[in-house]
Amino acid sequence: MKEAPINECPVPSGVLMPIGGHENKGELPKDKDKLHPKRLEVLGIFKDLINVTNPSLEIITSASSEGDDLFKEYVRTFNELGIEKIGHIHHDDRNGVLQDCHECVERVDKADAVFFSGGDQLKLTYLYGGTDFLLQLKQRYIQEGLIIGGTSAGAMALSTPMIYAGSQEVQQISGEIKITTGLEFLKDVCIDTHFVYRGRFVRMSQVVATNPTCIGLGIEEDTALIIRNGIEAEVAGSGVVIKIEGRAIHDSNITEFGDNEKITIKGLNVDILSAGNSFIIPQTNPPHI
Repeated sequence: MKEAPINECPVPSGVLMPIGGHENKGELPKDKDKLHPKRLEVLGIFKDLINVTNPSLEIITSASSEGDDLFKEYVRTFNELGIEKIGHIHHDDRNGVLQDCHECVERVDKADAVFFSGGDQLKLTYLYGGTDFLLQLKQRYIQEGLIIGGTSAGAMALSTPMIYAGSQEVQQISGEIKITTGLEFLKDVCIDTHFVYRGRFVRMSQVVATNPTCIGLGIEEDTALIIRNGIEAEVAGSGVVIKIEGRAIHDSNITEFGDNEKITIKGLNVDILSAGNSFIIPQTNPPHI
């Protein structure tokens, strides 16, 4: 009998925290709203994960067209949570990234945590893909315990594959969901955000059907996943996470795109998870060079 293959990929010592967007930044909850978020709950958990005295945080707003205003909002929020040392990384074009790369690497080296804002996830992969900056982020996450958070587009970019187009209006049509390679902190995992509020179940199901090795993790607003050791995930926050697996898919018309056919997928497995629920991200694709 053959021994089970050994997974020689390094186990990340850092923690990932993808957030479903619209996390509470200090707004007072509405008493009549039974689904209201707790004030600063999700971002407070992110702060606690850093777990060092006087931590240094870098906020990356490059996904947004309003980076300065967004940065100021997060500074106010994280100051209230007790983080004072906060840097701002923002780029509008790839040439600027290449020119600033050495400085950005140095700043990442000094940071205890990095946080990606929302906006357009395709900007993040276009700007930072293949750069020394991204390589150093990954090295510090794997080897040195860097905490990495992201919300909305900043969460979606952490995974691979990554959805970059496909609205609620077209998600039922086979082949209308566009995906590319994300920043690859998680592989064979697709993250989608604002999941319940924006009705994104069908578009995520399409992604899973294109390659059932991949699992889909749909994160609702003001909700997060805390991912340790690269695969150990726990739900936090006021909403739910929907986990979609496709290994049992036995019939689909996903390959029949281009004719405006409505999507058919049979055999999906779906879990709905809330705060405190945990699971292991399946490793069904052996690592290789």
